[in-house]
Amino acid sequence: MAKYTKEAILQMAEEEDVEFIRLQFTDMFGMMKNMAITAGQLEKALNNQCVFDGSSFEGFVTIEEADMFLHPDLDTFAILPWRPQQGKVARLICDVYDREGNFYAKSSRTILQKVIFEAKAMGYEFEISPECEFFLFHTDEDGGATSVTHDKGGYLDLGPLDLGENARRDMVLTLEEMGIDVESSFHEVAAGQHELDFCPAAALRTADQLMTAKFAIRTIAKRHGLHATFMPKPKTGVHGSGLHLSFSLFHEGKDVFADKSDEYGLSKEAYYFMGGLMKHISGIAAITNPLVNSYKRLTPGYGAPIYVAWSAKNRSPLIRIPLTGDGIMAIELRCPDSAANPYLALAVCMAAGLDGIKQKIVPPSPVDRNISDLTEEERNAMQITLLPGSLGEAVAELKKDDFLCQVLGQEFVDGYINAKEEEWHEYLRQVSDWETEKYLYRI
Repeated sequence: MAKYTKEAILQMAEEEDVEFIRLQFTDMFGMMKNMAITAGQLEKALNNQCVFDGSSFEGFVTIEEADMFLHPDLDTFAILPWRPQQGKVARLICDVYDREGNFYAKSSRTILQKVIFEAKAMGYEFEISPECEFFLFHTDEDGGATSVTHDKGGYLDLGPLDLGENARRDMVLTLEEMGIDVESSFHEVAAGQHELDFCPAAALRTADQLMTAKFAIRTIAKRHGLHATFMPKPKTGVHGSGLHLSFSLFHEGKDVFADKSDEYGLSKEAYYFMGGLMKHISGIAAITNPLVNSYKRLTPGYGAPIYVAWSAKNRSPLIRIPLTGDGIMAIELRCPDSAANPYLALAVCMAAGLDGIKQKIVPPSPVDRNISDLTEEERNAMQITLLPGSLGEAVAELKKDDFLCQVLGQEFVDGYINAKEEEWHEYLRQVSDWETEKYLYRI
């Protein structure tokens, strides 16, 4: 049931002295875009009459079919708390439509909505709980980003070791003022690294909240003279930042993943869901870990998963079964990072899990030992494989996965793969400082 109507939004804008409204949408790479309008144009926007040039965005349309329409999702109306209290600024998250009045197939929010509709057709509804990690660094005298922190804090430390405590508190309060429920916030393992955990929410709301959270976290950090980065591995020799995603599934209010008669409390659907994720994970990685830098986080020794395995006890595999305070069964995927487009990441993970349920894909047995201590023969016997080791490998796997290409749409996949292959090849052409220091004077 809709929370807001057009009339209610117009009334709120007038009563709250809203002068500007940002019409926001997300491009294929997970970057937030927006068009700002005045309050006088709000009714036009609510009637879906705002147009933008889609040909100016990589992966959207050609110049011959450039005009695209923004259709605001009324339930996403929110006033931005950090903007002036006189002449306030609000936002609406929008769906993208083509000139014929259809959902634009290459819009990432549309791709997620298609998977949600498929789940509903099967009688299912998802709830997802994200854990979002990021770094806070100092800025230079011009306000530019650095990779310097004076923070000496570690996991769950508090001030004065945790110098991001005040900024993190303001981030949480800001998000809650915008209607986003934060379950917890704390200092992570690396100096300058922080985490915000969000309460479970429906899939589309979760993706919208993640986009809003990244926007708000960056904005609040800047007000504290800091730079917030969601780069997966911004510093050598320390832990990287992930975006763990916990999936729960319901049918008419019943917890689909729970079965008390099972050794691990898991239903057959839960096993099949994991089986689907594990079958498609190599191609999924091109979406959930979309940067060259993503794969520098997915290396041994820093807590991020590199092996395709699951466990109900061990915290290190790709998939684990976390304990939840509310008793709802969840399946946590640990490889994604916050550089991912959340709409696409949720779409491919949900679709893969549903494919596992449809095809009754049984995962390998759980692995409760430290996988790094196993021999190669033991790993092979336990059907433990590796995640892709680079963006190039992940993109090649996505190209081979016909199912994922169908979920995303071939037109979208072609544009995405072209862009990511160029990114990978551009990286390969670079000569790094490490190479120069390592080889120049001795070779």
